[in-house]
Amino acid sequence: MKQTVRPKIGLLALTLELYETLLPDLRGSREGWLRRTVIPALQREADLLFTRAVFRREEIEAAVAEFEAAGVDALLVILVTYSPSQLALPALQRTRLPVVIWNTQELLAVDQTFTLANMVDNHGVHGTQDLANVLTRSGVPFHYVTSPDNDAAGLGELGDFFAAAAAVNRLRSARIGSLGYPFPGMGDFAVDTTHMAATLGCSWVNLTVEDYINRSAGVSPAEAARVVGEYRTYYDVAPDLTEADLALTARAELAVRGMVADQRLNALTYQFMAFGEDERTQTLPFVAASRLMAEGIGFGGEGDLIAAAATTFFNWLKPPASFSEIFTIDFAGDSLFLSHMGEANTAMARRDRKIPLVGRPAPITRTRGRQLALVTCFAPGPATIAALTPGPQGKWRIIAAEAALEDYGPLPGFCVPHSKLKPFGGDVRQFLTAYATAGGPHHNAVFFGDARPRLRFAAELLGADYCEV
Repeated sequence: MKQTVRPKIGLLALTLELYETLLPDLRGSREGWLRRTVIPALQREADLLFTRAVFRREEIEAAVAEFEAAGVDALLVILVTYSPSQLALPALQRTRLPVVIWNTQELLAVDQTFTLANMVDNHGVHGTQDLANVLTRSGVPFHYVTSPDNDAAGLGELGDFFAAAAAVNRLRSARIGSLGYPFPGMGDFAVDTTHMAATLGCSWVNLTVEDYINRSAGVSPAEAARVVGEYRTYYDVAPDLTEADLALTARAELAVRGMVADQRLNALTYQFMAFGEDERTQTLPFVAASRLMAEGIGFGGEGDLIAAAATTFFNWLKPPASFSEIFTIDFAGDSLFLSHMGEANTAMARRDRKIPLVGRPAPITRTRGRQLALVTCFAPGPATIAALTPGPQGKWRIIAAEAALEDYGPLPGFCVPHSKLKPFGGDVRQFLTAYATAGGPHHNAVFFGDARPRLRFAAELLGADYCEV
C-alpha cells in the first residue's frame, strides 16, 4: 500500500470580464504565465488541475464543481487580474473544499522601468483583498499566502497547506481495524466512535482473534518461508531464534496483512491480552505492526483507535511517522526514553546497522510460541512529537513540540523498540508539564523533521485546537 499520495489541487484562476473587450489578449497572456511559471513551481508540491481562467459566475461555479468531481484536496485561488469578489463568493460558500488564496504576481520589482503594461499584467492584489474581505464577512474559512511566484518560503507554505489538506481528506474516509478490546481503565483514549465518525470521518471495523488464528494456520509453508527470508535479509536475527520461531512470526504477519487487505484498512489497533485469552494463539504480531507502519498503515497500542487513526494520518501528513510512548524520564540528560511492547515504524530506524530481531525472554501474554520483536531505534536528528486527542467539549486537539532524536541504542539485552528524544530547549520538566496540562495522552507519535507547520494547518482544517508545547 502506498504510504503517500501527492496532493491534488484545483487551480481557480480569476479574471475580469471587462478585459475580454478592452484587452482581449490579457487573459491569454496571464494563462501563459500560469502555465509557464506558476504551475511548474507548484507541481513540485502537488498535482495541479487547470483548464483556463474564468470570469463569469456560472463559469466559476462550473469550475469548482469540476474540481469537486475530480476529487481534489483543495482549491488554490489566484487573481490573475482583478476580479469582483461576489462572482466567486457563492461557489466558495458552497464548496467543502479547503480554500487557499495565493496573492502572487509575475513582477518582482516596481522601479523606474515600470510601465503601464507591467501594471496591467500585475494587478491581482486588490482582487485578493476584495475576495478575502467578503469571505471573512461571510464566515467562509480560507488561508492566505503572499509571495512572489518563485519564492521558496511561499511555495513551502503552500506545500504544507496542500499536504495537510490531502491528509485531512484521506482521514475523512479512513478505516481502522480493532482487534480485541481497549485496555481496561485506560481513559485517555476512550472515544465515542459516533463522534469520531462525525468529526474525523473515520470508521472502524471489528477484527477477531479467531480470524487471526485461522489465517495464521492457513499460511502456506512457501509463503512463510518467503517472509522468513526477508527477516534474515533485512534484520539482525538473534542466534537463539529457531526456524520455527521465525515461521510463527511470519505466519502472524501474513495473517495481519490479509486482514488489512481484505478489510481495506488504513490503520489497526490490537489489545495484546485478547490474544492470550484464546489458547490456540501461537504468537503476537509485533513484527507485523512495525513493518506495516513503514508502509503507511497506522497503529495504536492497547486498542487505541485514536492513536491508530492519528498514526496513519500523521504518516500521510509528513511521512514517516511512528506510534510511540514516553516510558521513562531522563532527568540528568533532559530527554525522554521512548518505547513500547514491540511496535515502532521500521522506516524510521537508524541506517548504520540492521534492526535486531529478538525474542522476548518472557511472554507478555499467553501464547504457544515465542514472541518476537524488532528492536527499532530511531535515526538521530531533528524531530517532532505530536498527539491527537479529544479536548474539552469534545473538540479535537493536536498537541505538538519540536524535538531532536538522540544517537541512542540499541541497548544490549533490550527486546523492545527504544529511542531517546530531547525536547527543543532541553528542558524536559517544562515540556512534560506543558504536555500534560494541554491534555497530552500517553500514546503519541514521532516524526522526522519539523512537522509543526503541517500539523497547524491540519488542526485548522479539522476545526481542532492546536497546542504547541
